Amino acid sequence: MEEKLIIESLSPMERSVLPKLVKKFLNVKEISEKSGLDKTTVLRAVGLLEKKNLVEIESSKLKRIDLGILGINYLKKELPERTLLNKLNEKGGIPIGEIRNICGLNENEAKVALGILRKKILVEIDKGKLKLSANKQDISKKMVEELFIEKLPLNLDEVKDLDALAFENLKKRKDIVEVVEEQVAKVKLTDLGVRISEIDLGIPMLEALTPKMLKGTGWKGKKFRRYDLNAPTPRIYGGKRHFVNQATGYAKSIWLEMGFKEMAGNMVESGFWVFDSLFTAQDHPVREMQDTFYLKGLKGTVPAKEKKVVNCVLSNVQKAHEGGVDGSKGWQYKWDEEDAKKVLLRTHTTCLSARKLMEIGKNGEFPAKYFALGKCFRNETVDWSHGFEFNQTEGIVVDENANFRQLLGYLKQFFLKMGYEKIRIRPAYFAYTEPSLEIDIFHPVHKKWVELGGAGMFRPEVTIPMFGRHIPVLAWGPGFDRIIMEFFGINDLREMYKNDLNKLREMKIWRK
Repeated sequence: MEEKLIIESLSPMERSVLPKLVKKFLNVKEISEKSGLDKTTVLRAVGLLEKKNLVEIESSKLKRIDLGILGINYLKKELPERTLLNKLNEKGGIPIGEIRNICGLNENEAKVALGILRKKILVEIDKGKLKLSANKQDISKKMVEELFIEKLPLNLDEVKDLDALAFENLKKRKDIVEVVEEQVAKVKLTDLGVRISEIDLGIPMLEALTPKMLKGTGWKGKKFRRYDLNAPTPRIYGGKRHFVNQATGYAKSIWLEMGFKEMAGNMVESGFWVFDSLFTAQDHPVREMQDTFYLKGLKGTVPAKEKKVVNCVLSNVQKAHEGGVDGSKGWQYKWDEEDAKKVLLRTHTTCLSARKLMEIGKNGEFPAKYFALGKCFRNETVDWSHGFEFNQTEGIVVDENANFRQLLGYLKQFFLKMGYEKIRIRPAYFAYTEPSLEIDIFHPVHKKWVELGGAGMFRPEVTIPMFGRHIPVLAWGPGFDRIIMEFFGINDLREMYKNDLNKLREMKIWRK
């Protein structure tokens, strides 16, 4: 670029910074002081100047010791050991059990302060009482840790002798000091920059043409700054839905295209619909607090009792648990209605299917196809493949002629549309389906098969209480979050809900 064109393209901040630079390296702080601009503006200016080959930038990493959250507080007030020392000097002695109350320290501060003063041989314990063992001169003298925090911030490589000792002592204590790594930039002029900086850059140039200028004549005879088409510009990020919501919307469209209707319900549900209606015994481990989030002080509802036993879902569910139906022996225990009224965060969306089965049984909607996609909650140990909340996609097909091969067909078609040409289907056990299966996909990064969820055909113990007779029902409920991990390049479920703005901006759009 010609020198004239370069000068005409310089922005006001570049014009302010360029004359302050020389042929030797200056740091950003020095340039900021010379130009009167803040450090951020200086960095932006030198970045633009570098693109025009006017400056050379040398970057390096610097480790700096600075005060942590507690360190800032102690600098304003005093370290806990100084507080204890002053109180001892004032009172002459303090019972060990009263240190916290008398000094106004928390338990950890009191322990640390006592340990440090004993280590420095400034105090001693005599008959359960803490006393001074040093003279007034030693007490009034500032400790090395106090002197050190007053000096901060310091470059790590400059810390020596007593300061190094103080740093080693303080870094063992939480949030008093911290090591911060920062980028340090040094800037100097290139040969071209030297020539440009020697030219008068004070010529006023207009940055933009405004409506006010057009109404008057202030623009006449003035020169506009030349646009630099090669200058870097910030990337523009358009608005978009959260990537999980994008995938959720697509999955719902698949089920709708396959002829399913959507069902919805509350995330807070009674144990009756989450467990009992699905033939899950009341002493099953899944109903314990280590697996399920219960809501204290609430009582849920169960279906109302009907006069005719054949239509009474509540009585039929009780019968299925206690004595069985259609030749089944049930779970052989006395079913407790109060236990079924416990309120919890739903552990699966299958509770929606259970409610829908009762509704279908009453209105006689045969055949029927329904799906759901929503949030579930379980008291899981969080790791790369487990979370205490997750999305699940649910589906049921109620049809006199439904069979297991049709179930496999629905699942294969759904996963194919979601981008999986290969899935693994294997036998499994669930309390409310028989036969049952589990769906797996192979994770390319973790190099292992990952379970997505279960499926099967509802047992008579589930369908008879709802319909009065057994009607085949295909059912499934894979974990949806695991399904979409591969497409978005997510190898840890915890990344899915961190809401890191930079990652969300870079996340690709769901397209299948």
